[in-house]
Amino acid sequence: ATVFAGRRSICLGKTLENIMENDREIGGISGTSDKIKRVREMVAKFSMEAEPVLLIGETGVGKSHTAELLHRYSGRKGKFEVAEITTINENLFESTMFGYKKGAFTDAKTDRKGLVQEAEGGTLFIDEVSEVPASFQGKLLRFIETQKYRVLGEPFERKADVRIVAATNRDLQQSIENGEFREDLYYRLHVLEIHIPPLRERKEDIKSFI
Repeated sequence: ATVFAGRRSICLGKTLENIMENDREIGGISGTSDKIKRVREMVAKFSMEAEPVLLIGETGVGKSHTAELLHRYSGRKGKFEVAEITTINENLFESTMFGYKKGAFTDAKTDRKGLVQEAEGGTLFIDEVSEVPASFQGKLLRFIETQKYRVLGEPFERKADVRIVAATNRDLQQSIENGEFREDLYYRLHVLEIHIPPLRERKEDIKSFI
């Protein structure tokens, strides 16, 4: 156990060093403030975990950059796929995420992979997760819990090795109170959390963007 802990500490330090060396290319999480240093430390630490990560912050603070870093330093061999929730029609949500077989519905002329299958062995970044339709939230929860999903038109379930990173600029607790977001899904996504502060809260970092 002591040897494992030592190796993990070395890996963590190396990851943090790599993140700092690449400051200029990581957008919203570059800087020298204590707040942003803490963000980088959490990215280095959480990149080694398998549980979902929830990124919280205003638009433009660097959530997508942070998600890419979590994938880059995770060691996962699969791709980094992005689910842009606000651009997906609710009627096409399940087929976009899980894919479909030819003939599954009227316009299904060929088989099509979903984002989950594309992200096999990698990371699926769910941007603006607060906007996931209520009709799909239960299926997303089940996938996160079991890593199982069903391609539309197939009679069996598949299993995928996919890590979930989600992001939101909204107060999900308020969305829960409003009946817009499932509480159990929130807690499943909220295993690991990184809050990314806006630049106005870390003015000493402004020089990093000049």
